Amino acid sequence: MELTQAMAAIHNAWSAYGDERTILRSEETSAHVSTNRVFRLFLDDSTHVVAKASNYGSYFLFAEDHDRLYECTDLLKKTRWSGFLAGILTKDGRPYRWYDGACWVVFYGDVERGDTLPKIVHDDDIATLASEIAQFHAACTDIGRHLPAPSHSIRSDAVSLLDQLDATDATERFSLSQSGVSVARRSVHELLVHLEKIGYDHWPKIPILVDWNLGNFSIQRSPSGRFSLATRWDYDWFRIDSRILDFYFLSRVSSATGDRTEFTYSPHTLVEPRFIAFLQAYHQVNPLKREEIEFLPWAYRFFVLNYVIREGSRFFQPQFSGVFRTQAVDRYLPELAGFDMSPAINAVY
Repeated sequence: MELTQAMAAIHNAWSAYGDERTILRSEETSAHVSTNRVFRLFLDDSTHVVAKASNYGSYFLFAEDHDRLYECTDLLKKTRWSGFLAGILTKDGRPYRWYDGACWVVFYGDVERGDTLPKIVHDDDIATLASEIAQFHAACTDIGRHLPAPSHSIRSDAVSLLDQLDATDATERFSLSQSGVSVARRSVHELLVHLEKIGYDHWPKIPILVDWNLGNFSIQRSPSGRFSLATRWDYDWFRIDSRILDFYFLSRVSSATGDRTEFTYSPHTLVEPRFIAFLQAYHQVNPLKREEIEFLPWAYRFFVLNYVIREGSRFFQPQFSGVFRTQAVDRYLPELAGFDMSPAINAVY
């Protein structure tokens, strides 16, 4: 989204919101990896809010996700996670969204940012992070029972991609060679067969955030040096699904190669000893079933197929999307053939 379009949408959205405060200035905080534009708005009462302008994907799924996010923040108020998620501004008791048919805007409270974990997380902190995520997932499991079912799922997203890959214009749509399209099609077909085989529809589904890049959450350290998760923002890939979809980015955070500025999506982090240590620590707090760990490469496969191939050109900036797609069909998806999770399974069990 162009800057002028984003700022015009934000000012129109704020005017329609009806708040008496005036926007004095704005400061862009976008990571410039996605096509979304994010700004901190400084208001005339010395407060500020965060605005996101987007034209990525479907407005109606965006609206649904923000309804669910609002319910999540409300349900978490009675837990230790009250205030963890950046709140969505409301109007007439509902999350406020502005939509003009082409783009949309939402406003968030600007959560206080705590400390950030280093690019390469210290060994001692991996177990703490695992414990914190395990507790957060447990709370999300409790509240997930009270949320309406989502209108999209791994299965529906995968079926949509399969249809697109079968279309006569697939090579043009995805800017891939015919062999690249074939790799993607075979991979998504195998995923759909596997989902049916394991009865995935009956797995527990909870609200998840998927993208746990270090720039998306903060921590608070105690005098002893131990930390707790403090705040979380950026909900681009929020969905209600298996908790295992959160684990690929957590493997990146745990990785010896670090995260933050590494915008490549190799699966090697899933079997690094540091991530296996993460899984062991998580399992002690919120036990994982063996079939969930076995599903980790499939969850990674879904991430690549859905967010890199199916939606990549709309979500990522042009200089990233084409590279990511080519890497996906040339390297990442082929690497999954015979991918061995036994080191993690043996360590946990």
